[in-house]
Amino acid sequence: MAGSGRVLVGISSWTEPTLVKAGTFYPKSANSAEERLRFYASQFPIVEVDSTYYFPPSERNAVLWMERTPKDFTFNVKAYALLTNHPTKVESLYKDVREALPDELKEKRNVYREQLPAELVDEVWQRFGDALMPLHSAGKLGAVLFQFPQWFVISRKAKDYLVECRERVKDFVVAVEFRHRTWLEERNREETLSFLEEHGLPFVCVDMPQGFDSSLPPVAAATSKDLAMVRFHGRDRGAWSRKDGTAADRFRYRYSDDELQEWVPKVGSLAERARETHILMNNCYRDDAVESARALASLLGLDE
Repeated sequence: MAGSGRVLVGISSWTEPTLVKAGTFYPKSANSAEERLRFYASQFPIVEVDSTYYFPPSERNAVLWMERTPKDFTFNVKAYALLTNHPTKVESLYKDVREALPDELKEKRNVYREQLPAELVDEVWQRFGDALMPLHSAGKLGAVLFQFPQWFVISRKAKDYLVECRERVKDFVVAVEFRHRTWLEERNREETLSFLEEHGLPFVCVDMPQGFDSSLPPVAAATSKDLAMVRFHGRDRGAWSRKDGTAADRFRYRYSDDELQEWVPKVGSLAERARETHILMNNCYRDDAVESARALASLLGLDE
């Protein structure tokens, strides 16, 4: 990796219950949220915060994350579900936003961004950005990950929303992960990557099960000079298509060294094009992500 940009390897959640319960990564002495984060940050230089997808982040938590990690540690934060057009639990909304919902939405279990009055959506965007400002000011916010749903297909409307996301949190780096094949089909691939590059939006490369409408090929592309990103979701087609079970069950997969080796030249190519390359293991069952991250870091020569 000599002469290339900085490469950071980590996992998608240091609080994953199955990882904590496994007892193979955290020492027994790390029995609190603070101690687990401090230990994690002694082992890896980057982590992805996925809890912010389910509930919007708070400024208090951002300050605590900042205080409990080394100066050069990096957080990538997953965007709140409402902002990525996913169904969003009403109970996860800010209390005053929830109380201001139209009556017909208050009784629903889930809501979508397009159902909410514009002023409430504006408020959610504002608070989401404000909450992350302590991390950003400390130089610890790598990117905000916007992982869009399978029904977010390539269209003018979708592209307009990508630009809106970029403008809404213009102080931060917005990384984009698609979950529909149309974006990277041969006829659309160049258009998609050029669009992201034009608007300064890092494309999130993926390693994931193939053969589904939600599948994207393992293309290594850097659409920003500042940041490239790769997320590993495992390759278990059966687990990927399951409708029951937990997120950890869906992403349960231990990469082999041969599978990880496929990405070594690709990561090298990304690192030559971007100032930083972030590699996040999202095969978040027990210690699968930890072991995969360590193995890939070793193959990349980052553990020397």
